[in-house]
Parts: sequence; C-alpha cells; structure tokens
Amino acid sequence: MVSVGRVTKLLLSIHVLAALIAIGPVAIAASMFPAAARRAAASDHPDLAVLRTLHRICRVYAVAGIVVPVFGLATASSLHVLGDAWLIMSILLTAAAAGVLALLILPRQQRVLVGFGEAYDERAPARLAMYTGIFNLLWAVVTVLMIVRPGSTTGA
Repeated sequence: MVSVGRVTKLLLSIHVLAALIAIGPVAIAASMFPAAARRAAASDHPDLAVLRTLHRICRVYAVAGIVVPVFGLATASSLHVLGDAWLIMSILLTAAAAGVLALLILPRQQRVLVGFGEAYDERAPARLAMYTGIFNLLWAVVTVLMIVRPGSTTGA
C-alpha cells in the first residue's frame, strides 16, 4: 500500500471539497433549469428571475469548477498515478463534461432566456434536460472511477 503524505492529503481534500462545492451546484441548478423554463413558458407573465439565477449559478460555479481538475491533477501527480487508465479515463470524461456544460448547456440556457423576449423554442427545455442528464452522468462515472480506481496500485 502506498503511503499518502500530508501534502497529498491536503491536495486530495481540496480536490474533493472543490468538486462538492463547485460541481454540485452546477448539477443541481442545471437540472432545475428545464422545469423552471417550462413553468415560465406556461405563464402569461413569466418571471425570469429564477431562470436568470439558475443560469448565473451554472456560469459562476462552472468557472469555480476549474479548481477541481487542477487539484485532481496535482493529487494524481503526488500519488504518481498520472499514467493509470482509470485516471486517464476520468480526465477524458471530465473534459467531456466540461464540454457539455460550456458548449451545450450554458449557451442553450442563455438562448432560452433571450427567447422569452422573442421566439421561444418549446423543445429547448427537453434538450436542456437531456444535456444536463449527460453532464450529470459523466460526473457520476468520474466519481465512481475516483472511488473504485480499477487496476490502481494505490491500495483502494
């Protein structure tokens, strides 16, 4: 079993806390957005404050979420597992989740908000729900890989 030093424990703690504090709110706010958009669309006088707030949470915490892979890579380097298959797969899935958020979820949330003043696309919430589900599934798989670490020699 590999002995884990104090610096590694600190890096891992920051990595896990950052994931909880940054990724959790994005996952929740993004998941709430489609239903809130449907409710707003069904109203004669939609109040967009909730949608704006959910979108802002997603944007702000997405930026804060950059800390997660930074400290994850620092932890992996400290543990000497940068070449392990489970970590490489986690990095790829994290990049995919970031891509889904940056390229599919955030721009479409913005379009929904703008669409209320123009031509609202009634299919947009369903697509957002799908993309958010993919985002959340990617993070769930990354979380499992971080815990199970198949083939890892670190003793987990």
